Amino acid sequence: MADRLVTVFGGSGFLGRYVVKRLAKKGWRVRVAVRRPQEAGFLRPMGDVGQIAIVQANVRHTPSVKMAVEGADVVINLVGILSEGGSQSFHMIQAEGAKRVATAAKEAGVARFVQMSAIGADPQSESEYARTKAAGEAAVKAAFPEAAIVRASLIFGPEDKFFNRFANMARYFPALPLIGGGETKFQPVYVGDVADAIVALAEGTVAPAGRPFELGGPSVYSFKDLMELILKVTERKVGLIPVPWFVARMQAAAIGWLPGAPITSDQLKLLEKDNVVAEGAPGFEAFGIEPDSVEAIVPPYLVRFRKTGQYATPTAAEG
Repeated sequence: MADRLVTVFGGSGFLGRYVVKRLAKKGWRVRVAVRRPQEAGFLRPMGDVGQIAIVQANVRHTPSVKMAVEGADVVINLVGILSEGGSQSFHMIQAEGAKRVATAAKEAGVARFVQMSAIGADPQSESEYARTKAAGEAAVKAAFPEAAIVRASLIFGPEDKFFNRFANMARYFPALPLIGGGETKFQPVYVGDVADAIVALAEGTVAPAGRPFELGGPSVYSFKDLMELILKVTERKVGLIPVPWFVARMQAAAIGWLPGAPITSDQLKLLEKDNVVAEGAPGFEAFGIEPDSVEAIVPPYLVRFRKTGQYATPTAAEG
């Protein structure tokens, strides 16, 4: 086993598990820094015995962060939240947390640092999520100027919370909502492709660009397009009902603060802006990666939402 150590903060998350598996396959010793180590044990079989270590660390707690980066050659920060709860605020996790990890990495003499952000990160955004993502980027660059910043559009894969969520809703509800008419644009990107890009940056085979890398899939879809694709794949015949922005805002204000709410006021603000790669931004071409399409990846993991699952009889349209 090569004597190369990488610390991955947030390695047990949706994207993190793909990054950890790829790093282990390339021979890295992987230290996975998570808040709840007991919930990350599933990562260990992804490498050889002893190759993947799980340690407790919280990006809000400086001593634990410093211990997690000690001796590491590379640090990757994938930590982020989509909604706030308790002490988990956007500012503390995505701005202060990113700063804390980057600062500790620089002080520890880490050679390379990769920060996961999101397309739409903007200090002027109305969304607190987007503003703190931008603040995190700035803090990382201030603490670790050579850091690589990676932004991604909507990330999909077998464990995602987008396609799976709406496919599951179509099982129980007579219609799916098209917020704002479903016109918001997305450029969905496969989780495995994003993980490959992050690993390339960690290994140093691709150097950081002068601006954040923006990763999106090969096609742009409207929200309505994606709902129609889900219904086609799952063979569910439910309606698609446009929900005006003002109605969606009232609903989010009324129930968005509840745990498990379908959408929060802050997430609604994100939906008001298209989520696609900016013109001229460095992307997958820098990595030599041809990103996978939604049509190639999503259908196999959504068939379980058909009435008879994977054993459903193909329709005439499917051949």
